[in-house]
Amino acid sequence: MWENVLIAVAVLLGLAAIFGAILGFAAERFRVEGNPLVEEIDALLPQTQCGQCGFPGCRPYAESIAGGDSINKCPPGGESTIKALADLLDVEPQPLDAEHGVEQETRVAVIREDECIGCTKCIQACPVDAILGAAKHMHTVIESECTGCDLCVEPCPVDCIDMVTREPDIRSWTWSPPASGLIATDRQRVGA
Repeated sequence: MWENVLIAVAVLLGLAAIFGAILGFAAERFRVEGNPLVEEIDALLPQTQCGQCGFPGCRPYAESIAGGDSINKCPPGGESTIKALADLLDVEPQPLDAEHGVEQETRVAVIREDECIGCTKCIQACPVDAILGAAKHMHTVIESECTGCDLCVEPCPVDCIDMVTREPDIRSWTWSPPASGLIATDRQRVGA
């Protein structure tokens, strides 16, 4: 009896290995290559997945831009993203389209946990899964994961979510060039 079970298991394992090899070969052989321009555009977008541009996320907007759509529909990216996209696509930068929103400081959602009723509506609305919690228990935001898209605020029935300006930290700090345009080594050369 055990011999029959072992034979059946061996046959199933053999079939699984054969079909796995066929599927692996087919996946490599018939792989569809993505548009490298879409990848570059998507890398420049802020990845907030907020939908302010009229698309459900940054990737669909990148695909639309690669297809000829305008580059000025992303309020979270703002002017810096528009300039980077213009440089990449070799087009003139355009001002941010006010129909889609205005550029703001980088923000993060904060839940006033003592007021949270645990309805889970904010969890369902968050496109990047930055909110932790369970039904009828308080929720909290993982600040490092929150993109500041603002999509969790409206569905909250008790209005306990605030959008606050994100304080700069080591991950978001950028070097600002000197106001005069010279650095110490330049001054030494100028005076020499």
